[in-house]
Amino acid sequence: MTDEDERTGAAAGHGKRVGWVELYFDLVFVFAVGQVAHSIVAEPHWARVAAALGLFVTLWWTWIGFAVLYNRRGDDSRMADRLFVLAGTIPCAIAATQVHHVFEGHPAVFAVAIAVVRVILSAAHRWLAGPGLDQRRITRAYALSAVLFGVSAILPSSWGLWTVALLQEAGALLLGERDRRRGEPRERPTRETRWRAMLAPPRDPGLAVDSAHLAERFGLFMILLLGELVLTVGTAALERPADDVAYWLVTVGGLVLAGALWWMYFTSAAEIYERMLGLSGGNPALAYSLYAGGHLTPAFALLLVAAGMNLSLHESPPPAAVWLLTAGLAAYLAGTRVFADGSRRWYHRLARIASVVATVNLAFLDRVLPTPAVVVVIALWGVAAAAVSSVLRQRTLARFGDNPLVFLRGAGGG
Repeated sequence: MTDEDERTGAAAGHGKRVGWVELYFDLVFVFAVGQVAHSIVAEPHWARVAAALGLFVTLWWTWIGFAVLYNRRGDDSRMADRLFVLAGTIPCAIAATQVHHVFEGHPAVFAVAIAVVRVILSAAHRWLAGPGLDQRRITRAYALSAVLFGVSAILPSSWGLWTVALLQEAGALLLGERDRRRGEPRERPTRETRWRAMLAPPRDPGLAVDSAHLAERFGLFMILLLGELVLTVGTAALERPADDVAYWLVTVGGLVLAGALWWMYFTSAAEIYERMLGLSGGNPALAYSLYAGGHLTPAFALLLVAAGMNLSLHESPPPAAVWLLTAGLAAYLAGTRVFADGSRRWYHRLARIASVVATVNLAFLDRVLPTPAVVVVIALWGVAAAAVSSVLRQRTLARFGDNPLVFLRGAGGG
């Protein structure tokens, strides 16, 4: 198959498949983010949630670096490609074992491990770059991040350096391949022109991303995170000494909620995202908006739900249990945009906002109902949201047809 054939197939949504080495890497990575969820269970308060979010973002952008690398240049048949990914699993696994030390105020080993990952990413993006593709900005950004994370290991306060490192590497990754010819006038873009630019095929076909591969890669990662939720429910249930009514309500409610979350993503959001990216011809700006940035919120939301389910199965659940569940579910609904149908009518937008607010406020039911009963209500709410998302999916696909700009307008942008 020629390069032109591969690009045509990617634009049509029939690109390469996720490699086996990528799946192995994802397993290691889910272990890391699972430790973040366990840290919330250990100290269920909002300050810990905020710190967990910062740590999760650090891990998320590490995973994004490898996802983008393999999507654009990876080939499972080449030994060098596989070796770079396998090399990355070692410092990632070490970082995972150090997550609890970060929360205890000892981030040095974690920072060094993340620095080593950046060295590998810098070398990989440079080594695997195709002919005519300038990767210097991205490789320099990862090299700088490696230095910043390494220096943070010996300084008393590390969050500031981590923030700078992540911002500059994200900027290089998302903006380093802008499709603009030299000599063109710089104009201040409007929201409409930004949306149109995101939906237009890149003028350089070499910059197009493989929409099918990217959709499958993120879908598999979401499956693994949902698996973490199911594993959390099962493990916490086994640790509960008595199989009473509360045990069964929370266990069944948790599994029902996990199924509803799966339904919302894989029968609605996933299909719409992949179709939009395919119609754009693999536009990298749209790809990174929908996946690299757009999936951050629902991915972290699944960790909040997992932590909430774990706490709900305790014999004396803390008040934070239901708040983590409702906040996680609300963030998931907002992040996957399952209620966005392409409509620009003000009352449709108001209804979407109201549904998210109502989801969070379900936690107030713990004032009149025991925690197991609240979990059941939240699970039923999730089922209802999944049913609504299925109806809206059909309306959305019919509304934008071959023009995803309609969806972007109604969803409030990319």
